[in-house]
Amino acid sequence: MKVRGGRRSLVRSIPVAAVGGAILLCLAPGAFAQPFPFGSELRLDAAPMRGSKKVPVFDIGDDGTAEIELWCNSVKARLVIAADTITIITGEMSMRRCPPDRARADDELLAALNQATNWRMEDSALVLTGGQTLRFRVQTN
Repeated sequence: MKVRGGRRSLVRSIPVAAVGGAILLCLAPGAFAQPFPFGSELRLDAAPMRGSKKVPVFDIGDDGTAEIELWCNSVKARLVIAADTITIITGEMSMRRCPPDRARADDELLAALNQATNWRMEDSALVLTGGQTLRFRVQTN
């Protein structure tokens, strides 16, 4: 019994497998994505403001509630996550006495959070995109 066309069949199957693999990677990028970091404390990827060691912290509960420590004030929020989209609904900001530069930075950060429309994980950082890109690093301690 002779086997014919074995080599020809192998040569034809390699491009088919390559195209199939490429289609799979294009259609399922979310299959390898990390889940949203519920139950995590994240720190804004930024240097502290002059004269302070404080950096904003985003403490996300398992149920989507969040407490956000801004540069001076704080705010409670509710996160609504659907696939890679995010809506951040913020409550009233605390009314601490803040230097003008920190009060302005609080307003700018709160506005950027309210404008966020999408999220993704990059390494151990939550990246929020929309009006401005914000990067929060997951705390490991």
